[in-house]
Amino acid sequence: MERTTCCVVGGGPAGMVLALLLARSGVEVTVLEKHADFLRDFRGDTVHPSTLVLLDSLGLAERFAQLPQRRVTTVQLPVGTGRSAVTVADLSVLRPPYNYVAMVPQWDLLDLLADEAGREPSFDLRMNTEATSFLIESGRVTGVRYRTSDGRTGELRATLTVACDGRGSLARSRPELGLRRFTCPMDAWWFRIPRHEGDPRGLVGAAGDRFLTAMIDRGEYWQCAALIPKGTDPQRRAAGLDRFRADFSLAAPWLADRTKALRSWDEVKLLDVRLDRLRRWHRPGLLCIGDAAHAMSPVFGIGINLAVQDAVAAARYLAEPLRRGTVSPSDVRSVQRRRRPTTVATQALQRMAHACFIAPVLQGRPPLGSAERARRVARVLSRARWIRRVPAYFVAYGALRERPPAVAVR
Repeated sequence: MERTTCCVVGGGPAGMVLALLLARSGVEVTVLEKHADFLRDFRGDTVHPSTLVLLDSLGLAERFAQLPQRRVTTVQLPVGTGRSAVTVADLSVLRPPYNYVAMVPQWDLLDLLADEAGREPSFDLRMNTEATSFLIESGRVTGVRYRTSDGRTGELRATLTVACDGRGSLARSRPELGLRRFTCPMDAWWFRIPRHEGDPRGLVGAAGDRFLTAMIDRGEYWQCAALIPKGTDPQRRAAGLDRFRADFSLAAPWLADRTKALRSWDEVKLLDVRLDRLRRWHRPGLLCIGDAAHAMSPVFGIGINLAVQDAVAAARYLAEPLRRGTVSPSDVRSVQRRRRPTTVATQALQRMAHACFIAPVLQGRPPLGSAERARRVARVLSRARWIRRVPAYFVAYGALRERPPAVAVR
């Protein structure tokens, strides 16, 4: 029988940040990650100022700065005349030094966090190890059963189990947690297009006929997301890659000469967009954070950073009780009480963006209710730079900033 103080299920950004903070606080923590490494294509690679400030406070700013990265300071959306791109958020107006979004391969960030946590004697990372079910005794979660890639099985008991394993979380099957789903008008196709010198910089949106795309400047290439009506992936693929290239070229004509870089549908990955949240993030012995507690839309690109802030709050509230070995239900509830309002507010804004902008464009209607209203909004945004500060701050820090436990700061 194996035992740990805190079992973290999932080695994504939330799981690794939580494990690092707890290990630095003197808590014995074991992370179970079902994959052999952190390499994944088209994972969210945005590291927002809230996370950059956290890394700085943990003494990791220098090492993070050495990772390959691209800095994005502007968010442009197609709300201008003829759906030309208009800057709706300019992070450069925020207080330096972290007035930008760093585009960093997520596996590099996770490797950095894992390496730093590995310096702590109370940290244990188990790759190729998948949690398959919970151990439950007298109504309380007391750990997990696991299976390794070579077929070995076992049980790991824990004072607290934290689900950080995303929207497919094992915890989401628990009916008492009550999953609440919201309608999403779109799915997303992820792919890459070559980038040339002279192209726009930052995060750029473009719109065509029932077609939306967002393009993230990654230096040598654009990481592109094409938004399609929900559930239409099979029909659109059946229409052929040439049709997709043509739709993309109409939306972003300055990239038309590069669409041939997409040679097959294998290079276009589908993201099933979901927007939901658990009514309860916890039960005795169990806490859910990040996408396990609330799956976010890719709108604003803040899902990862919201999950990281969940982890920071969880570490601050739970490090001392875990160190004592006596985690009460009220200790775990406090994490949801702290983080739920931010989640609700962020999802409300995402739903508004779905209803007012994304759904109308995908249905062939003008965004914001009418073409004239969209033009007025575009004029205001282009003339009043100070208005861009509000969305810039929200993209950078979200609705609520979290501080790590003092004992974990270096």
